Amino acid sequence: MLERMRVVSFCHYLQGPAAAQYLADMGADVIKIEPPGGAFERHWSGGRSYVEDVSAFYLCANRNKRSVAVDLKHPDGKAVIERLLATADVLMENFRPGVMDRLGLGYEDVKRIRPDTVYASATGFGASGPMVARPGQDLLIQAYSGLVAATGHLHERPTPIGFAAADQHGAALLAMGILGAYVKKLQTGQGTRVEASLLNAGLDLQTEPLTLYFTKRAGREAFDRDRNLATWFHEAPYGVYRIADGFLALSLNDPGRLAAALGSERLRQLCGIDRYEQRDRYAAAVAEELAARSYDELVPGLDEQKIWYQRVHEYDDLPDDPQIRHNRVFREVEVRGGRATLVNHPNRYDGEVPELRRLAIEIGEDTREVLGEIGYSAVEIDRLIEAKAVVAPVRAREETSA
Repeated sequence: MLERMRVVSFCHYLQGPAAAQYLADMGADVIKIEPPGGAFERHWSGGRSYVEDVSAFYLCANRNKRSVAVDLKHPDGKAVIERLLATADVLMENFRPGVMDRLGLGYEDVKRIRPDTVYASATGFGASGPMVARPGQDLLIQAYSGLVAATGHLHERPTPIGFAAADQHGAALLAMGILGAYVKKLQTGQGTRVEASLLNAGLDLQTEPLTLYFTKRAGREAFDRDRNLATWFHEAPYGVYRIADGFLALSLNDPGRLAAALGSERLRQLCGIDRYEQRDRYAAAVAEELAARSYDELVPGLDEQKIWYQRVHEYDDLPDDPQIRHNRVFREVEVRGGRATLVNHPNRYDGEVPELRRLAIEIGEDTREVLGEIGYSAVEIDRLIEAKAVVAPVRAREETSA
């Protein structure tokens, strides 16, 4: 769908690379600009997860991109980038504010190279303001945006979400902004400066509870609730409850139907209470009714009464789950003779999963190819490599020479 879009990505860590991956999955030609030693993602992986020395963290957000390794501080490297940007629709970056300007690749610099460029920047706290110099990292943003306090129990122990939620949502918002600006470019021929931030992404994740909280003027006492309850703003039994062989999530449900599903006289007698004002009382009663029962024992009654529920899955349950397999969420790929599991692009287009077209395992794997496309001769590319202005793996050089 985006096969005519060329994106030059100066992105590292997760938010920027994941945003670029969304675009690449949809067909954009995403050229990942890496330093000579490789992007940060290549050298770190959470849980020390590697396959044949390749970082799983790198693999999770860098498919369908081409890798070009350039020393941005080398004058010849800078010239390569300028020539490349003259061919690009989009520049995206997630350096700290001011870094691109110091490199001579700020918004005004790039506009002089190509006036209709979509220039997209992602930052931690924003491109300006009192927090502009602070490091923006997912856990820190979760804490700063109130997400940790709202997720856990504020009066006991605030709890972070167990993954980089602000990064991943920020990536989707950045990709959305780029696509909107690209449509404008196609319609008007005008470029746009797109600015995204992890802080705004963390707040956007909480659009519903923040709107409710400030409209109601609820006060921090609203967060004090039974530990089984998932949020401060839903009525009970909305939450997660221990059962004999695991945990059960219960959504909003009619109290009469839930009482019938569990065959509980106690819950039937509580049907008339206000399940928000007395949510702790109701949640405690539900927890007691569920604690000794197994999942298989509960299912017939819950289904008969059309209760909204789900068993809490662990990661090990996911690959063989029938619905997840049907949705084709996971993809096995070969990496240097080893195997890695990737999570596919989330959307389906005409019923199909976007294909895996490439996976740049080596630093600068596509340097020669891309430089050739923008007019450099093989001799000129060799000279750039020898001058250490750009990097290309020896294997790629040998294949090109052959």
